[in-house]
Amino acid sequence: MAKLYLQRHLKSQWNLENKFTGWTDVPLSEEGIKSAPEAAKQFAGCRIDKVYTSPLIRNKETANLILNELGKSDLPIIMDKALDERSYGELQGLNKGEVKEKYGDEQVRLWRRSYDVAPPGGESLKDVCKRAEPFFRRHIESDLKDGKSVLVVASHNSLRAIVKYIENISDEEIINVELPFGALLKYEFDGGKYTKVA
Repeated sequence: MAKLYLQRHLKSQWNLENKFTGWTDVPLSEEGIKSAPEAAKQFAGCRIDKVYTSPLIRNKETANLILNELGKSDLPIIMDKALDERSYGELQGLNKGEVKEKYGDEQVRLWRRSYDVAPPGGESLKDVCKRAEPFFRRHIESDLKDGKSVLVVASHNSLRAIVKYIENISDEEIINVELPFGALLKYEFDGGKYTKVA
């Protein structure tokens, strides 16, 4: 049976500094790099046939570190901007705590987690869905239908867009979906249906 693995990148330097990153190409932090062996342990006994990631260095580094730990560095990796993090627009590079002080917790939560509220000059999750979902269906889901087990290493909101699609989460409920750094979600794919596994 085909399996789908959704892996959020490990902690980046700006995650460590509590900054909005978005499309800014920031590498993994030392803490993030050191956490790779532990992250790789979650794949013990898992078959991976193909890997997808985004061109952002934090995603590429996470994919490469995990594959190296697993002894699978020869696997094909497909990179596409459709899997990039959302653009945080004018918030990119700003400290999250300071932005909350200025605009309030609820406004910042809407910018970060809601479906259709975009930060100033940035993308809403709805915008991310418009690029991530079609790419997922056309390429990744096609591989799953061919019986391949696929690892997707991406950013928080591109993964939330994919989770929204495969779990059929409503526009209202997606605000409650959050994936911590290094989070891994596993699904079985059978007969066109996704089943989340522990």
